[in-house]
Amino acid sequence: MDNNYRALINRESKKLPILLKSIVVGLLAGMIVAAYRFSLIKAESFSLQVSDFVSSHVAFLPIALLLLGAAGYVTGMLISKFPMISGSGIPQVKGVMMGYFHYNWFRTLISKFFGGVVSMSAGLSLGREGPSIQLGACVAQGIGDKYAGSRTEKKILIASGASAGLAAAFNAPLAGTMFTMEEIFKYFSPTILLSVMSAAVVSDWMTNLLFGMEPVFHFQVTNNVPLSGYWLLLILGVVLGVCGAFYNFILLKTQQLYKNAKWLRLKTRPMVPFLLAGIIGCFFPLALGGGNIITGELQPNAAISFLFVILIVKFIFSMISFGSGAPGGIFFPLLIMGATIGAIFGNIAVHYLGFDANLFFNFVVLAMAGFFTAIVRAPVTGVILLVEMSGSFTQMLSLTVVSIIAYIVADLLKSKPIYDSLMESQLADKKNTLKSDCSNKKITIELVVQYGAPAENKLLKALAIPKNCLLIAIKREGSELIPKGDTRILPGDYLVCLTDVNNEAKTRKMLKKLTAGGAEQ
Repeated sequence: MDNNYRALINRESKKLPILLKSIVVGLLAGMIVAAYRFSLIKAESFSLQVSDFVSSHVAFLPIALLLLGAAGYVTGMLISKFPMISGSGIPQVKGVMMGYFHYNWFRTLISKFFGGVVSMSAGLSLGREGPSIQLGACVAQGIGDKYAGSRTEKKILIASGASAGLAAAFNAPLAGTMFTMEEIFKYFSPTILLSVMSAAVVSDWMTNLLFGMEPVFHFQVTNNVPLSGYWLLLILGVVLGVCGAFYNFILLKTQQLYKNAKWLRLKTRPMVPFLLAGIIGCFFPLALGGGNIITGELQPNAAISFLFVILIVKFIFSMISFGSGAPGGIFFPLLIMGATIGAIFGNIAVHYLGFDANLFFNFVVLAMAGFFTAIVRAPVTGVILLVEMSGSFTQMLSLTVVSIIAYIVADLLKSKPIYDSLMESQLADKKNTLKSDCSNKKITIELVVQYGAPAENKLLKALAIPKNCLLIAIKREGSELIPKGDTRILPGDYLVCLTDVNNEAKTRKMLKKLTAGGAEQ
């Protein structure tokens, strides 16, 4: 494990062992996430049944609030003891991959599972995808600790677990694969791609045995938006870009408000959304849970004012729920909010702009992809995810157009990708980072030189390579070069560096400045 040099140089010849381990990761992660998904379905159903009972028997509301407050406090204690289970889990996985975080995978898995089920039982507006990704990564970390041949291989397995987690959460193996490549690794290599895809496919197969192969959303998309109507998609993309930037801004502000509230400790923060869930359940149960029940309200004949109420209440409750740090993700609630925006937009297009009523659900699906892209800044994942979740493969072009426009608008508004912002927020909280005791251990870092990067076409001796970092190999067009001072760095080169484990995060950040293209600097 300590000597990654030999493992790295021979890694391409060891694709099969890594692939087999990734398949095992996918199988085990699929089982865990399937159990989590089943538990959340039962928990959400339970919360809706309780809210229905309490709304009909208001005298029981004080008892319900007392129980919800206690459950919120228990969840807060769990977060206080295991800080890495708070929120989505995706920033934590990114942090582990980048060397920022180190935690006990087994305790994190158990506490995340339990905390997520309790939060959903209370009716919090949270999703299952972030925790599923973290659960899959925890399973992979456990396997990697015992069977990985190097730290680099261990990180490939963790990425495979993350891919398997998303695939199992949404019956979306391609989206799971692409999310890992686009959001976590941010570059492609044959070994990584094969590993994460294998894990995702096996995990999806496992969950299909339990939940069937039906898509998550059952929207009737039968026609395509005509090319003559694409001007409206441009407007939709702009609206979603602005809404996505606003979503990110408010979410980060809500987290800060919780931290600034001196009367709220880490243990008591989750009590706020838990108690609020009891009140909302009596008066507006549509806002509870991930949002599955809202999809039934998204119809062409729905009143636009009613859709606005759904959107506003769901948005506010989602901010309060996630901002508290309760274990749960933002994927599903944000997709539901995107769908609601699409329903409002579709109603306007059909009733006031003369578009065919059969195109209503097209706008719903398009808005989900665009809203996701504006928030997460992963357009390819957004397109593939909505294709897999809706079961409609006929509107790839329109999905791409809306996602690109939403991406550009959010970027122009200086809105950072939400998971990067959330990870930075966690890094600022020193309680969430655990000191590593690996001062004598080494790890390899592999980064691709992008077009327009500062290192492009520079001689190696002219580059400011970080201290305590050794460039041990350059991968170019399928071959490996021994780096020398007069070696010229070309775009597309994979730089393989060796550094101390404790310096990984700092070194990775410095190397990224040398290898990232102008758009990412």
